[in-house]
Amino acid sequence: MQRGKGMKFVGDSRVKANGRMVNQPKDYSEYPGKTEAFWPDFLLKEWMVGAVFLIGYLLLTVAHPSPLEGPADPTNASYIPLPDWYFLFLYQLLKYTYASGPYNIIGAIIIPGLAIGALILMPFLDKGPERRPSKRPIPTALMVLAVAAMFYLTWESVVNHDWEAAKAQGAITDKHLGLLPDVEIDETAPGYEIYQAQASCVGCHGGDLAGAGGPMLLGNELTAEEVAEVIVNGRGGMPAGAFQGTDEELQQLAEFIASLKEAE
Repeated sequence: MQRGKGMKFVGDSRVKANGRMVNQPKDYSEYPGKTEAFWPDFLLKEWMVGAVFLIGYLLLTVAHPSPLEGPADPTNASYIPLPDWYFLFLYQLLKYTYASGPYNIIGAIIIPGLAIGALILMPFLDKGPERRPSKRPIPTALMVLAVAAMFYLTWESVVNHDWEAAKAQGAITDKHLGLLPDVEIDETAPGYEIYQAQASCVGCHGGDLAGAGGPMLLGNELTAEEVAEVIVNGRGGMPAGAFQGTDEELQQLAEFIASLKEAE
């Protein structure tokens, strides 16, 4: 036998197996109409679809501007935060007794951790070849339970949220625009010192009296008697009995607030 005839060197890169290069692309000419060149045919279609979506998003941003609010105020303890819609189910979960407060770790870590763990273990729990939901009871039951829980919690969060209060608390006011009444504040007055010492007053109306979670005191049109009545009995969102002090201090505070009239 002639040397080398009928023999192959397996794994030797110098020998071409079957006379075909390893990286040679397959000939798709036998499938007319079912294939197309990536450049420019396929890529041009992708660009056209992307351009349509981009223009659509631009039109939406013009028609529905971002709902901007006033600057964040760390002294405003009455602000009610609200996460984006895809986190509302977790936000609602933290409102329940055994998922908030001292049990916060359950709602914030344990329950979401169990859900993520179930997704990780899914390939090991369901090894069958079936892909029909009816033939896969364990994954189907877990998915239906998860979707139902997320839908219910999201719905509860939406219907129980005070949207009017949220809209009011985020409104851009004259304070944010720098349009404050022309009021001269006497920082040497006893009422001013009493006001600054009242945490409930400062937390609601701000240290600069321009309002935080509550209304602005600058430029108010109340008399000292009316101010004292509001402080004692409350009004609107202001609770009664929040003032801590003597009757004399109450009178001094009421007179100071009533003096915050806008200059004529």
